[in-house]
Amino acid sequence: MEKVRGQLKWIFQTKNEVLLQASVGSGAMESAIVNCFSAGDKVIAVKSGKFGERWADQAKAYGLQVLDLDVPWGEAVKVDDVENLLAANKDIKGVLCQACETSTGVYHPVEDLGKLVAKYSGCILLIDAITALGITEIKTDQWNLDVVITGSQKALMLPPGLSMISFSEKAMKHSLVAKLPRYYFDVKESLKAQGKNQTFFTPAISLIQGLRVSLGLMEEETLPKLFARHRKLAGATRAGVKAMGLELFSQSPSDSITAVVAPSELDGEKIVKHLQDKYNFTIIGGQDHLKGKIFRLGHMGYCGDFDVLGMIAALEMTLKDLGFKNELGQGVAAATKVLHGH
Repeated sequence: MEKVRGQLKWIFQTKNEVLLQASVGSGAMESAIVNCFSAGDKVIAVKSGKFGERWADQAKAYGLQVLDLDVPWGEAVKVDDVENLLAANKDIKGVLCQACETSTGVYHPVEDLGKLVAKYSGCILLIDAITALGITEIKTDQWNLDVVITGSQKALMLPPGLSMISFSEKAMKHSLVAKLPRYYFDVKESLKAQGKNQTFFTPAISLIQGLRVSLGLMEEETLPKLFARHRKLAGATRAGVKAMGLELFSQSPSDSITAVVAPSELDGEKIVKHLQDKYNFTIIGGQDHLKGKIFRLGHMGYCGDFDVLGMIAALEMTLKDLGFKNELGQGVAAATKVLHGH
C-alpha cells in the first residue's frame, strides 16, 4: 500500500492522496458526488455520450439540480458554453465532465476547463479520466482538476474492480459542508485509513498487488514515453482506418480509443461479431442510438505496435468477408508508416 500510494500520486501528477476503492469506476463517480455536494446543489453535466449521461443520472439520483449541457455525440464540449452557464448561474457548485468520452472516442479540453472553473471559488471540476489517465497527459494539480477518477481495467492493465479518486484541497473544502449521505464512500474515513497504509473496508488485495506491478512498468517506461506510445498507436490506428476508406466518428479523437463509422451498407454489430468469431480480435460496438452505426478500436494499456497492426489487418479482412469493397493491405501499409516513423 505504501508503494502504491506513491505510485498513484505520480501517475495522477498530484501531491494529494489518491484513494483506492474496491469498486468499478462508476463507484468512484458516485463517491465524488456524495462527498462533494448536498441535495439541491446545482451542477453542470457535460452530456456528450453514454458516460456523460451517467454523471448526470447519478447526480440526479442524489437530488442535485443538474443543468444538462448537451453536446452532439462525436464532438468535444466548447469551453465557452460552460463559461456561459457559469456566468448565468452564480450558484453552480460543480462541473462534471469526461476527459475521454469512451462511448464516442472524444477527448475534451480538460486543461482549459480547469483554467475556467478555477476562477470560481465556489465551484469544482470533476473529471472522469477512466479512459484517459495513464494514456494522455492529465496534470491534476497544475490544471486545477479538483476531482479525478480512474479504474483498474483501462491504462492500468488490470481486471475491473478497483477505482482510484483524488480530491484537491478545494474539493475537500466542499466535502466539509456536503450533506449527502455516505458510508462506504466516506472520503474522510478513507483518508484516515489510507494514511496508515490500510483501506477503510476490505482491500481488493490481488488487484492492489497487480497495481504495484503495472504502475512499476509505467514508471519504467516514464510518462513522456508512455504518452508518446499511446499517441503513436492512436495515430497508426486512425491512418489505417482512413486508408481503408472508413471515416472517423470523433471530431476530437482521443489517444485511448478510436471510434469508426461503419460503412452504410454494413451493420457495425456484425463487424464486431465477425472480427471476434473468425479472427479472435475483440473490439466493441456503438451504444444507444449509435448501435450498429459505429465500432470502437481500443489501443490503451498493455498494447504495442503489432497489436495495432494485427487489429487493422483483421479489420480489413473482416470488411472484405462482409462484402465491403476495400483493397487488402492498404490499412496495414498506412498504419505501418506511422509506427515506423515515415
